[in-house]
Amino acid sequence: MAIAFTEDQIFLLVLAVIFLIAIIVIVVEWRKSAVSRNNVTLLERQMELKKIELVEKDLENKRMKENMSELSKEDQEKLQQIRINTSEIMGKVGLLSTEVNERVEQLEAKSELLKLQKLAEKLDKKEAEIEKSLNKK
Repeated sequence: MAIAFTEDQIFLLVLAVIFLIAIIVIVVEWRKSAVSRNNVTLLERQMELKKIELVEKDLENKRMKENMSELSKEDQEKLQQIRINTSEIMGKVGLLSTEVNERVEQLEAKSELLKLQKLAEKLDKKEAEIEKSLNKK
């Protein structure tokens, strides 16, 4: 029981498939644009929050400066020295952190090199065995 399609039926079937594909493409693109709009909205809100945060920091710095102007010269100098010491310590922390990261990367590289050298030795031995086996024949 073979099913025979007429040319008109085949034409309509092809058109239906084309329309189905077009609808799928449109839906996918619409979804991508909706996601992009949501991402843009999210980024705008994050930017607004960042601006608010910066304004708050500026206000806090202004208050700190006003409070410092009320302090005696000796207290101002103590605070300044504390800030300098804090900056130096943060610099040392950054340096040590970078040094640790570099040493970890170096250790990983050496470990990888050792693994590769062992693998190369195994491959050399295996190749020698195969060459030996081939020469016997």
